[in-house]
Amino acid sequence: MSSAPNQLNTLLAPRFLFQFAVPVKRQTPIWSPKGIALGEDYRLPDLAGLDRETPGSERRFADVRMAWAPEGLAFWIDIDCKQQPVWCRETRLDESDGLHIWVDTRATHNIHRASKFCNRFIFTPMGGGSGDTQPLADQLLINRARENARPVRPRELQVVAKVTKTGYRLAAFIPAVAMTGYDPTQQTKLGFNYAVVDRELGLQTFSNGPSMPFDEDPSCWATMELVS
Repeated sequence: MSSAPNQLNTLLAPRFLFQFAVPVKRQTPIWSPKGIALGEDYRLPDLAGLDRETPGSERRFADVRMAWAPEGLAFWIDIDCKQQPVWCRETRLDESDGLHIWVDTRATHNIHRASKFCNRFIFTPMGGGSGDTQPLADQLLINRARENARPVRPRELQVVAKVTKTGYRLAAFIPAVAMTGYDPTQQTKLGFNYAVVDRELGLQTFSNGPSMPFDEDPSCWATMELVS
């Protein structure tokens, strides 16, 4: 009987035991046609580090940064440790290398099925254009959602990327109009999670990983506090 607590700790990733609140700094201007470069002050913390002692824990391989403005949310990601080429397919976005973003503009953590205020997006460094060499940005549906967010119109989402021999650097912008309910003057907290998917390096998540239904359950997401 004395081993029960240890067995419980093994089954539950430590991140699941906490509700995280993380400050996100404002950036002006938030976007340009060339993208955005966010400094180290915008780097998101390594919450998955809490799970490092548990079996099958994630490896941290991506530097992920985030900023906000009334105009929307911006992200910057850098991966520089790959040995295999980037793999992206427009017809298989869920399996492609890239950055997945979940945003709940009402920060409602007591629901288990997404509302219309819950938004999901994906940004990939390749897979579009002639020869699949251009970056892609798209909206994805959230599984089991009670109500879907407003469909994003073509070219509302913005993405700029540079692919190298050892990875890629990607900047992405989600304008306010693309996020149902986004209004920082009224709501300064967001529910949020990200997942960096890489066929070679694995999966890197933010507030909760694959031991929980992080891709569909808003109660698994962290709280982001929009600060100046």
